[in-house]
Amino acid sequence: MSGARSSTWTVQGIARAMLPLLAVLTVVEVGSGLVLDTFEEQLLRYPSLLVLVPVTIGTAGNLGSILAARLSTAFHLGTLSFAPDDDRLLGNAVATFGLAVTIFPVVGAAAWLVTSITVSADLGFVTVVLVATLSGAVLAVLAVVVTFVATYAAYRLRLDPDDVVIPVVTNTCDVLGVLVLFAVVRLVL
Repeated sequence: MSGARSSTWTVQGIARAMLPLLAVLTVVEVGSGLVLDTFEEQLLRYPSLLVLVPVTIGTAGNLGSILAARLSTAFHLGTLSFAPDDDRLLGNAVATFGLAVTIFPVVGAAAWLVTSITVSADLGFVTVVLVATLSGAVLAVLAVVVTFVATYAAYRLRLDPDDVVIPVVTNTCDVLGVLVLFAVVRLVL
């Protein structure tokens, strides 16, 4: 592994692996911005949602990044098998979901508090916490799936998961975060 790894630690090796990926992820981020733009009216009507957007997508990306780092470490240690019955995969997935359902209600409460202090509370406390919690739970599941798929793809393509998985997960969670948040908003409101 060290011989293959050292050959990718050149400027040419890094550029070959990362440039196409970063180009695709840039297009994905532009798409996320365009999707977000379609919800401008709702964001201006409900400032609590405006506060929730960056925190929700950032937190989902962070949870996916934590999982990606753990899987990458296990991969490099040779303890990751990608088998459906691998306890390490299941345990990390459950821990990620557990973190999400713990932290997203706090995110919702903080968004409501910040909004009520800076402007007038536009949505009720329970509504904002419910939107954040449901969005976070769905995003945690999606972040787990994206992280598993990206880590496995990196393995199959002989790429270092340390280099590619976190950018893929965070950018994908940005797009999914916007879509999930507003899908939940449509269900709740």
